[in-house]
Amino acid sequence: MKFVSTRGQIPPTAIDDALSAGLAPDGGLYVPERIPMLASWQPTARLADTAQAVLAPYFAESSLRDRLAAICDQAYSFDAPLRPMRGDGAGPDRDFLFELFHGPTAAFKDYAARFLAGALAGLRAADAATGTAPTNTILVATSGDTGAAVAAAFHRRPGFQVVILYPDGKVSPRQAHGLGCWGENVRAFRIDGSFDDCQRLAKQALADGDLRRLVPLSSANSISLGRLLPQAAYYAHAATRFAAEHGDALNVIVPTGNLGNACAALVARRMGAPVGEIRLATNANDTLPRYFAGEDYAPRPTRATLANAMDVGAPSNFERLRHWHDGDDARLRGAIQVQGVDDATIRATIAAAPRRHGVVPCPHTATGLFLLERLREQGDERPWAVAATAHPAKFESIVEPLVGHPVEPPPALAASLAQPARADALPADYAALRALLAAAPIERGSY
Repeated sequence: MKFVSTRGQIPPTAIDDALSAGLAPDGGLYVPERIPMLASWQPTARLADTAQAVLAPYFAESSLRDRLAAICDQAYSFDAPLRPMRGDGAGPDRDFLFELFHGPTAAFKDYAARFLAGALAGLRAADAATGTAPTNTILVATSGDTGAAVAAAFHRRPGFQVVILYPDGKVSPRQAHGLGCWGENVRAFRIDGSFDDCQRLAKQALADGDLRRLVPLSSANSISLGRLLPQAAYYAHAATRFAAEHGDALNVIVPTGNLGNACAALVARRMGAPVGEIRLATNANDTLPRYFAGEDYAPRPTRATLANAMDVGAPSNFERLRHWHDGDDARLRGAIQVQGVDDATIRATIAAAPRRHGVVPCPHTATGLFLLERLREQGDERPWAVAATAHPAKFESIVEPLVGHPVEPPPALAASLAQPARADALPADYAALRALLAAAPIERGSY
């Protein structure tokens, strides 16, 4: 199977090259030439086994084909449980929390970041055997959680260094700590701007052919094919097991900002997994709600919200959605519905969640819970799972006053919080970033 760009200006590309590049040379996002339908879907006990089945068709022609099982075993070594919630009037086994926060940085992005790290390490091992394996710089823009997941996945991996760009003052204190606590081959930079500025800088670097001839660069953002495909695995796993147990499709609510996790749910459904309807919840950044309500697609400057990891004004993966619907806005609007949720509603949802649902959500998960509540009020009795994208302890300054008690961090998060952290300031200026990257290996204190 080959992979093409959403912008259609490059020849079909092998998956190994697409993974290494991150962004297509024409500035588009890589997508499969076709999304394969699996012949059968059998529930498995292990998420890693489902992941291998989901990913195998894409890696059939890859040099990583024989390593795929081992990469999946390492990347999906922790579960993604589907836990029943206490629903208001919807009956038993109808409201579920899809817990995607049991990895080392307590966010859903741990799964795909670990898969991508294993895949790129495998590709580098093949190059090392021929003596052509210089240090690879993993460049990542983050609105809060991606950077920490990528840092954890690549920390101390020989042959890799990680450069994290995040908007200064626009992530939670614990998220910021999780970006700067790694050291060694991981550097974090505080950008004077928004996440969209960070994303713009990363895309400029990845599209800079002269720079990439000097410094091998890869992306670990959701623009990377190596982030998109692995995330489809946990939706397929939960839906397949749910269908086997309940004889019904599992409908999912996905809190989203840059649309990577949402696209992954769509890929799982298109591969034939028993995923039912997909609904998206956003925060007050309303680019997507306005578009899906019928307006033209028109990104706006990012607004800071309580659900900061979704503070995105120009979601990159919208290109993938449009590509998969042949650029037909009516088809795309008919396939997915989106609900925006403001900060006041997020606060009210968090405060009521222990009583109403029996859970304590992070602000992002709260947007999904609110959408579930709206569906129940409208009489929808189908089974719905809300993707819990991060552990609430990452946002203790928001969550704890609303629920009235401390929220203990999981052990891995507590361990990272115990480490010293540092992030250096960097202007939202491409010339500054380019100079930094061209000076690789990047030394602490260079900015």
